[in-house]
Amino acid sequence: MGRWICCLCSRVADPLMLLLVLALGFKPSTAATASPSVPHVKPSYSFGRTFLGLDKCNACIGTSICKKFFKEEIRFDTWLSSHLKLPPSSLLSYSGNYTDDAKSWRLVDITRLTSKYQHDRADKRICTSLLKTKTCSLERALRRTQRFQKWLRAKRLTPDLVQGLSSPMLRCPSQRLLDRIVRRYAEVPDAGSIYMDHLTDRDKLRLLYTLAVNSHPILLQIFPDVEGWPFPRYLGSCGRLVVSASTRPLRDFFSAAPEVAADLALQLLAVLRSMGNNDLNYFFYFTHVDAGTFGVFSNGHLFIRDASTLGIIDKEEGSQLIDGQQEYKDIFSCLTVDCQSPFVSCDSIREKHSLVMVCQELLPKLLTGKFPSPVQEKIDTLLQRCARGLGDDGGVNEAIAELAGILKPLRSCDSRFAYRYPDCRYSDKY
Repeated sequence: MGRWICCLCSRVADPLMLLLVLALGFKPSTAATASPSVPHVKPSYSFGRTFLGLDKCNACIGTSICKKFFKEEIRFDTWLSSHLKLPPSSLLSYSGNYTDDAKSWRLVDITRLTSKYQHDRADKRICTSLLKTKTCSLERALRRTQRFQKWLRAKRLTPDLVQGLSSPMLRCPSQRLLDRIVRRYAEVPDAGSIYMDHLTDRDKLRLLYTLAVNSHPILLQIFPDVEGWPFPRYLGSCGRLVVSASTRPLRDFFSAAPEVAADLALQLLAVLRSMGNNDLNYFFYFTHVDAGTFGVFSNGHLFIRDASTLGIIDKEEGSQLIDGQQEYKDIFSCLTVDCQSPFVSCDSIREKHSLVMVCQELLPKLLTGKFPSPVQEKIDTLLQRCARGLGDDGGVNEAIAELAGILKPLRSCDSRFAYRYPDCRYSDKY
């Protein structure tokens, strides 16, 4: 009996001794590595206020989307790499990814209103012109100006408050257009009022600064895509960066297949017609177009990608500034352009103005050499007639109508054109 108990004790002792030996030889570092209870350290993205332009607020665009950046719900494409580095701050635009639920992501464009070099140059001009120093508080300097003091006292945004600003949108302003800006300014809580009572001093400076530098984000806000306007959706601003829905520039499609080129050309002409004739009686015209002015969404739909060169004439109210008043210049007139740049007379703008520029600059690059003879020769002849049409309103419209008639049967109806497919199979609209 005693031998059986002793044997049992030795059998029990062997595993105990083994556990003791293992415990004495176990390294704490190994345990830390293997333990599932240790939390995973997530790489963090380091944002400098300088990169975003927050160090320049309130001489900036806004802060409505800053939380998205800091919560990593807006990511630059380079953030998807293992290095997790921010892109160079010298770029004018960036491709990014945006999410609302951290699961599904969509492409966005992240842009500066002007290059960082131009921003820095303008900041220096503010300091040297207003305070006679190389560096200064931009907000303090701009607050001292006569124009901003008038903005602080104003209850309503009136034409005299924007006179002399370089934005084409404000060269021929109407009170109706200015009221729309205040009522739909998206960087403040929506008050639905034409009066500026809901704008703080900070809000007024940001709005004035944006209008002075580049009116592109304001146009996206006051003429939103959800109402049918041909602009990408405005998602918000942070410092001096603007976030909007992503489009590919038209230049990427200059070598596209003939049916794609025909489709984009027809869309381009349709956009220009809608900007000249719409229910709100605003006439939009371009002061300049290039290969980046228009963009194309992933569904094939063409939009105005860069609205910075769009002017607006109110066909209902007309301009409430005479040309002499436009000559007023101050520091806000010179933030991105030469102060000596002449203004275009409101009376000199014609409805064919944008059509002629597009026929000169964009349509030949999109349509030349795409179609068999004699169709190509006919298209080339019509484009030349349109491009020379500055002195002949009727000639331009006739050439465009004939061009559209040629292009319409050249486009196809398939899934590449998701914005109109499968509707095009059942409707003669397309």
